[in-house]
Amino acid sequence: MRRLPVLLALVLGTSCEDPAPALEPGEELAGGDTTIRDESPNAFSYSARNMSFERRQRFVVGNSFFNKNWVIAPASTTGRDGLGPTFNARSCSACHFKDGRGRPPEGDEAFASMLLRLSIPGEGRHGSPRDVPGYGDQLQPNGIDGVSGEAVPKVSWVEQAGTFADGEPYSLRAPNYTLEDPAYGPLPPDLLISPRVAPAMIGMGLLEAIPEADLLAREDPDDADGDGISGRANRVWDLTAGAAVVGRFGWKANQPTVAQQTSGAFLGDMGLTTAMFPLENCPEEQVDCTAAPNGGTPEVEADLLEDVVFYSATLAVPARRGADDPEVLRGKQVFRDAGCADCHVPRHVTATDAAVEETRGQTIWPYTDLLLHDMGDALADGRPDFLADGNEWRTPPLWGIGLVETVNGHTTFLHDGRARSLMEAVLWHGGEAEPAREAVRALPRDQRDALVAFLESL
Repeated sequence: MRRLPVLLALVLGTSCEDPAPALEPGEELAGGDTTIRDESPNAFSYSARNMSFERRQRFVVGNSFFNKNWVIAPASTTGRDGLGPTFNARSCSACHFKDGRGRPPEGDEAFASMLLRLSIPGEGRHGSPRDVPGYGDQLQPNGIDGVSGEAVPKVSWVEQAGTFADGEPYSLRAPNYTLEDPAYGPLPPDLLISPRVAPAMIGMGLLEAIPEADLLAREDPDDADGDGISGRANRVWDLTAGAAVVGRFGWKANQPTVAQQTSGAFLGDMGLTTAMFPLENCPEEQVDCTAAPNGGTPEVEADLLEDVVFYSATLAVPARRGADDPEVLRGKQVFRDAGCADCHVPRHVTATDAAVEETRGQTIWPYTDLLLHDMGDALADGRPDFLADGNEWRTPPLWGIGLVETVNGHTTFLHDGRARSLMEAVLWHGGEAEPAREAVRALPRDQRDALVAFLESL
């Protein structure tokens, strides 16, 4: 019953709760002391602003290896050979261009900053998704010389018309994915596909530094408080700890740490082994893959991996723009009254004993709870991932979302980039977020515009 008066207040243009909010102290500094004040196309690529000069040298080294292409082994550049044998990209930055957000392909483009997770029903080791025979858990469409890429992914779109309560029409596009020319045997009829665009890299170390107890305190899997929100943490296997822990990273919170997320991307995206993932990504059916030369064991040496992890953990979050603008503050009120902040939790405080010193004791504004939520059938991929079911997704952080167009030249959002604007992203919300979506759909145009202005300020 809590949302009914809020919905009426939104429709009538009034608030039944507090007056329109003012700018809260420090709110414009999304990443606390790490925050960078920059609005340029390089806004996602700076080191944490509280980083010492000495540590910044390590950041620069990590940046270098994040951006450089890896090559096929054997090569004279032994420090970065071993690409493949099958792979999605040749560098980290090929997916995370300027440390930003990927997008779906347009027209006949290849999948460049987007990938497809694969599995079949059932559980793999430690509750992970079950690999597809001949293909593993991620489609690699490219192969080195003498090794075939696994298949050619394609996406097509179907428009779905809708209308706001005031009669203004809109259209959403729904994706359809197909895999052409599978190279390693027929694809199973029960194949599960989950598309994922590369997320922005900013603030990862800060998210890792949020105390686990704070995340778990927000869990409500049985909706005991009756507010319609039943977030829960994913529990995933931590290879270093040798135990199931809370997941924080990835679209379904299926990775526990920046280090494991980075090592997994080296293997899954570029076919590069690390100490954490020492085996080549070659299912037994891929004979040429198994026989291909490698770049050493492991291909990504420990010090190089540590520098890339440090780089990934210390990318600064940009400051907000126009955070005290009256239109933005009005949109902030709409965001709160619609219930968006129930999952996109604005504020957190990081642990004072976090592993990365720049992230310690910071008041941050990421707009996420890092929990899983049922987002409804329309956004479902049908693919379980540890505890996440086929309808559940992690609440993505919203910091930096208003700079995606500046940094990456597009405005596609959600896990698969289907939304072509921030408003389309809102309109795709279902499941636990359906009341919030319907509250927004019922708003007059000026309040919808204020909401977008607020989101663009983040």
